Amino acid sequence: MGDFNGQTVLVTGGGTGIGKAVTEAFVAAGAEVVNRHADVSSQSDVDDLIRPLATLDILVNCAGIIHRDAEYDMPTFLRVLDVNLSGVMRMCTACKPLLARRRGSIVNIASVLSFLGGPRVPAYAASKGGVVQLTKSLAAAWAPDGIRVNAVAPGWIATQMTQAIQEDEQRSAVILARTPMGRWGTPGDVAGPVLFLCSQAAAFITGAVLPVDGGYLIS
Repeated sequence: MGDFNGQTVLVTGGGTGIGKAVTEAFVAAGAEVVNRHADVSSQSDVDDLIRPLATLDILVNCAGIIHRDAEYDMPTFLRVLDVNLSGVMRMCTACKPLLARRRGSIVNIASVLSFLGGPRVPAYAASKGGVVQLTKSLAAAWAPDGIRVNAVAPGWIATQMTQAIQEDEQRSAVILARTPMGRWGTPGDVAGPVLFLCSQAAAFITGAVLPVDGGYLIS
């Protein structure tokens, strides 16, 4: 996964699920990880999070929310977009000066629903589609500053966010039937690709969106 000794990494949403696995993987690889609570929908919270940092090599945007069957309510729709999409933009722009000094890297968490419709989660799907286009746009804009911007697109990962679907035998069976690798992913399955995209092994990769879905999108 690479050697991240001496590097400072900021992970949003690092307390649970994919964010927690990413945090633990970076720590195991020798990085100093900043993992504080912040509301990424609040510019003042984001500014307070970034202000104490003297240096930053890597930003991983894992913070996200979902409200199944409730996202057709307009306030809920806007709230999901504000956290999942605008929150990523707030974090990226706030961290840009620090990242430029270190020729750093950003990885955003997209989703297979960046590419597929989500009838129960229109806001989540829209926000994750936006994350893909934002990733590509920032990659093109910030390459002259030495900042690489990539994304991973997880499939069905066994986290608290998907617990209800995991426990629904019929729904889970449909998901597994479409997933060529035949299992739910784990948060650790996502952490490895995140570290790869931040490593020197990926030094010539920017604007990429890497599916981590057990083959779900190809079936």
